[in-house]
Amino acid sequence: MTERMRVGIVGASGYGGVQLVRLLLDHPNLEIVYVGGKSSAGQSFSELYPHLDQQFDLMIEPIDLDVIADRCEAVFLALPNGLACDLAPALIAKGCKVLDLSADYRFQNLDTYTAWYKKDREDRDLAETAVYGLPELYRSSIQESNLIGCAGCYCTASLLAIAPLLKQGLILPETAIIDAKSGASGGGRQAKVGMLLAEAGNSFGAYGVAGAHRHTPEIEEVCSELAGHPMRIQFTPHLIPMVRGILATVYATLRDPGLVREDLLTIYKAFYRSSPFVKILPAGVYPQTKWAAGTNVCYIGVAVDNRTDRVIVLSAIDNLIKGQSGQAVQCLNIMMGWPETLGLPTLAFYP
Repeated sequence: MTERMRVGIVGASGYGGVQLVRLLLDHPNLEIVYVGGKSSAGQSFSELYPHLDQQFDLMIEPIDLDVIADRCEAVFLALPNGLACDLAPALIAKGCKVLDLSADYRFQNLDTYTAWYKKDREDRDLAETAVYGLPELYRSSIQESNLIGCAGCYCTASLLAIAPLLKQGLILPETAIIDAKSGASGGGRQAKVGMLLAEAGNSFGAYGVAGAHRHTPEIEEVCSELAGHPMRIQFTPHLIPMVRGILATVYATLRDPGLVREDLLTIYKAFYRSSPFVKILPAGVYPQTKWAAGTNVCYIGVAVDNRTDRVIVLSAIDNLIKGQSGQAVQCLNIMMGWPETLGLPTLAFYP
């Protein structure tokens, strides 16, 4: 049996951390040798998540970069925004591969990051070497990198939906609108009044309206690169009273009003022909979050409204898997030259 790669998780106590534990335990080529945290240090992982007791009971340790680098060949940073950039430079210098699940290494332009996340950075040279962790768009760059800024959950669903339209010049870019809904797990595990059942249950509302959500500049940066010129995107997120899942709906005016749905389906299938986790649905079938729950799959449906000359693209993912931890594992698979799908679930529990 080939020796497995030793990996660690920093920030293991949150939803991203526990999803990583589940995925890494099922991965044939990886072994978890370290889990670290600040507030949870000193507890066994099964104290936080008793359902894992029979399979995983490592002690959560203080965050010690020397210990991490000594044990781990690759490290997943599942931390709040603004913390990974304080740890990654030392880990990279010590020879670790780093996969950051926060926003710290997602931006090519660090001035944009600073403006939105209010964090001054001292690692600009390193940040310039980071690769945006959306495999379907940046697979070859990920393969050559040791530092990945994994794409955000809303961004993943939105960008996979809109990328073929921008790359092929099929829409008028200024008309693009993204309307997206997320389950409550997207807000993390820390207690927040707005996430209480009494607040969020039996209700449905928008937040981060009028370009106020932090994923807006991330979406815009990648869209601008795809389109070949600066873009502004109208992005509106919503909280929907379910645990997990994102449904993103993209609206845009077609550059050629003669295009029909079958044309676009052909284009989408060709664009994602080498992307095993993107499933383009047949004509008239539109994705549901339940289909993606617990998997690393993105389901995409396409429609054309000939009355308005608009294309409508719908994208469904699990925000904690394809939108977070599964995406990170997918990136590591690519970095290591392993099959992209290795250790990642593709079939949801249903119903």
